[in-house]
Amino acid sequence: MDAKDMGSDLKDILFTEEQIHARLEEMAAEIDRDYEDKDILLVGVLRGAVMVMADLSRKIHASLQMDWMAVSSYGSGTKSSGVVRILKDLDNDVHGRHVLIVEDIIDSGLTLSWLKTNLENRGAASVRIATLLRKPEAAKVDVDVSYVGFDIPNEFVIGYGLDYAERYRHLPFVGTLASHVYGG
Repeated sequence: MDAKDMGSDLKDILFTEEQIHARLEEMAAEIDRDYEDKDILLVGVLRGAVMVMADLSRKIHASLQMDWMAVSSYGSGTKSSGVVRILKDLDNDVHGRHVLIVEDIIDSGLTLSWLKTNLENRGAASVRIATLLRKPEAAKVDVDVSYVGFDIPNEFVIGYGLDYAERYRHLPFVGTLASHVYGG
């Protein structure tokens, strides 16, 4: 699927595949500098971070391992319950490890703040965050993010791992979804 296949469902393309890959290359260079002589445990947050994690990890030259977590802060619907649940925990022990959480997007920061604290409490040597997208206007807590691909306005975005109703994740770009699709 590409932009032509979406028809009127696509409002705009914010970042092309080429722009995303160029920025991930820059982020990987920063990560390589910061983690020189250290082993990294990349922790991807399912499901949205799959594309970012795959492409970013291939651009990093430092020694690394990958693991995945799935967490949820939603109850029955789109309103946050305020309680974070681990749906899939890590397979690796983080004690003494340099952990780099990889996210697709940071909105409020609430779940990510909880996740960072959780991994620190497990004895990680360090915990940093890398994200492709960040919505500064949507932030409800201050989360220290070491590597940011792009800051974006508080709009509904899809593609490159981001979905609406489990659709559009596989798009090679990041775009805004037309409001008639989600009733916004």
